[in-house]
Amino acid sequence: MGSVGRVVELNTGTKIPLVGLGTAAMNQNPEEIKTAVATALEVGYRHFDTASLYRSECALGDALKDAFLKGLAAREEVFVTTKLWSEDWDDSVSALRTSLKNLQLDYVDLYLIHWPVRLRKGASFPIPKEEDFLPLDLESVWQAMEQCVHLGLTKAIGVSNFSSKKIGDLLSHAKIPPAVNQVEMHPLWQQKKLRDYCSKVNIHVSAWSPLGGAPNAQGSNGVMDNPVIKEIAEKHGKTTAQVTLRWGLEQGISVLPKSYNKGRITQNFQVNIYSPSLLVDYIKAAIHPMGSNLASSLSLDYYMILCW
Repeated sequence: MGSVGRVVELNTGTKIPLVGLGTAAMNQNPEEIKTAVATALEVGYRHFDTASLYRSECALGDALKDAFLKGLAAREEVFVTTKLWSEDWDDSVSALRTSLKNLQLDYVDLYLIHWPVRLRKGASFPIPKEEDFLPLDLESVWQAMEQCVHLGLTKAIGVSNFSSKKIGDLLSHAKIPPAVNQVEMHPLWQQKKLRDYCSKVNIHVSAWSPLGGAPNAQGSNGVMDNPVIKEIAEKHGKTTAQVTLRWGLEQGISVLPKSYNKGRITQNFQVNIYSPSLLVDYIKAAIHPMGSNLASSLSLDYYMILCW
């Protein structure tokens, strides 16, 4: 079994592993997910990210149950995150109970509001229609998230895809501040302003799509083909994914790479020990102009609507 990676303490006192396994995919295969989770546990991962929207909760739950029974890990050693979907804002507690049933767990370690958007049931997906949007009412949904903590259903609560302004609005009435803001972040979408703000208010930033996303309407994200990152990787005998993930860790964030390939799952976890000379190259990569600085995994118009 591999060594367990580094952790950081959240504002709740809970410790979150800095490298986790993402489970979002366009076409989910439960058996692939279960195999990937088993591989990840063997390698040393102790952080797993899911969401009701991903439809990966059941497979993740099956894999974790099997791992616990086999003694590969204990429940208290594993950090599990799931998320409240935008159609379920009216009953966050029931939504989390459903997720816990899928995951076969008594509690999750982190429960996030998936997007700062409230949608009617049956909304169009992935791009909602204008009539699908409902008034936000962030204060009410956050009170329900806080209730999830009081009921022992989650150890921490947070947000995902929130801008600095949205977080500021939330903090103005929150009794329990968000512990995490999970956003897209990588060398082409560095989110420095948001990271600086979250650091100021003691909110940890976690990166989904830390390797960039697939090409979309905005064109290729270019992260994995970026010449600076490739040069660093080739110079030090690392993969471009390893260099990109380590860049994220050097920014003080946690990263959630997604892979169902055994070799890449292993490589992505091996980002904790590098020579000092490589860190200089990471700084070079961080400040190098790497393209348009646009989010890669969503259309820009949709991203801006949701975040602002």
